[in-house]
Amino acid sequence: MEILATFGPLILMVVIFYFLLIRPQQKKQKQVRQMQQELKKGDKIVTIGGMHASVHALDEDQIVLLAGDGTKLTYDRSAVREVVEQS
Repeated sequence: MEILATFGPLILMVVIFYFLLIRPQQKKQKQVRQMQQELKKGDKIVTIGGMHASVHALDEDQIVLLAGDGTKLTYDRSAVREVVEQS
C-alpha cells in the first residue's frame, strides 16, 4: 500500500502531462501533415519562413511555388505552414 502512495502522485503527473501537453501536440501535427498532403495547384500558402506564394506544381515530397514577381521556387512540402486560400 505504501508503494501506491509513493508512486501514485508520480503516475498521476505523467497522465496529466500526457493529456495536457503530448496528446494535443500530436493532434496538431496530424492536422498539419493532412493539410500538407491535401495541397492543390493554385492554393495560396504561407511557408514557415513567412513567404506568401501560390502552388504552381506538386510532387510527392516537393512543391513548386510561384512568388508574386513570377519567380518559381522549389520547397519541401513540410515548409508549408498554412493554406491561406484554397483554389
